[in-house]
Amino acid sequence: MWWEEVRRRERGELRPRRFEALARSRRAASLALSNRKEIATPHLGAVNSLQVDLTEGRYLLSGASDGSAAVFDLKDATEYEAGFIAKHRSILLVDRQHQHGHKFTVSKAIWYPVDTGLFVTASFDNYVKVWDTNSSQVVMDFKMPGKVYSAAMSPIATTHMLIATGSADVQVRLCDIASGAFTHTLSGHLDGIMSLEWSTSSEWILMSGGCDGAIRFWDIRRAGCFLVLDQLRSQLGRRPPIIDSTTDNG
Repeated sequence: MWWEEVRRRERGELRPRRFEALARSRRAASLALSNRKEIATPHLGAVNSLQVDLTEGRYLLSGASDGSAAVFDLKDATEYEAGFIAKHRSILLVDRQHQHGHKFTVSKAIWYPVDTGLFVTASFDNYVKVWDTNSSQVVMDFKMPGKVYSAAMSPIATTHMLIATGSADVQVRLCDIASGAFTHTLSGHLDGIMSLEWSTSSEWILMSGGCDGAIRFWDIRRAGCFLVLDQLRSQLGRRPPIIDSTTDNG
């Protein structure tokens, strides 16, 4: 059947965009679990966060609701089952039994963008921790005013080493790995901050999403946010009714 679609495209009977959509649908429909690779997770609860390192694209970092974080080598298997099924067990695990492990849910686990020697975890125990991958030890931690829901680092930053954090508190806080101190507090949300994302075009631009229904854009070099995506003012409650401007009030 697919070759028939290819021939229709060759004859000009299918437009390029339609042909592309059919190709994407076919690929999506053919997706299946691999029967040659298995990730043997050590987590005992829901996995809340996953990230593959940005430098080698080889190491998978995970964080889970049981308070643990783990690292997996996606290239080299730790063992083979039945001779051909590659099993990847964690090569690093920090959990509640660890001296400096998190006590509650790990909500976010992220790699240091330019080096797999460091990674960061955020937790409902109100802490953000920076870990040395080689020693499995905490090299720095930041105490937050509430449960930490999100953390993010800029993938393109060259002049700062800031961790953006979002918590049950209504403020975005920026933690500096270089100094071990808080450098910025960004105020504007009316409720807890659930998600954070740095711009991929500017190391100074940060976006935050809160439980108040708003998405805010920040330039961390300046005070206040410069853009709010909340056209329907959803954080104020029920949306107002749509008024037909053509209605004759007379």
